[in-house]
Amino acid sequence: MTRSYELAGEHLEFWREKHHCTVTSLKSDGSPHVVPMGIVVDPGAGLAFGITSGRSQKVANLRRDPRVAVCQVDRGRWSTVEGTAEVLEDPESVADAVRRYAERYRQPRENLERVAVRITITRVIGNV
Repeated sequence: MTRSYELAGEHLEFWREKHHCTVTSLKSDGSPHVVPMGIVVDPGAGLAFGITSGRSQKVANLRRDPRVAVCQVDRGRWSTVEGTAEVLEDPESVADAVRRYAERYRQPRENLERVAVRITITRVIGNV
């Protein structure tokens, strides 16, 4: 296993494998809200992307407090990216996030309430 603090080499390859993640946002009382979600990284831009329903609890949390952590695990290998999230509702941003998601996972089902979550990555840790 290689310990890494950047999305490069084996660490980046791990993020290109098909794993779902847990996304942790903060509830209004400061306690963590952890849910599964598909996330795609763009290391060149220092960003990560996801799609979800605009009515979800994580979206409400991120609109109030943009701090977020995303972790993916495969047995003993793991990686976490931390950062700040923006919830984007414009059609171009949502379409871009859907395209990225479909490239890593599969074409998502239709969702008229879909929003994009764009995360500016500020920290990376993990063992892969």
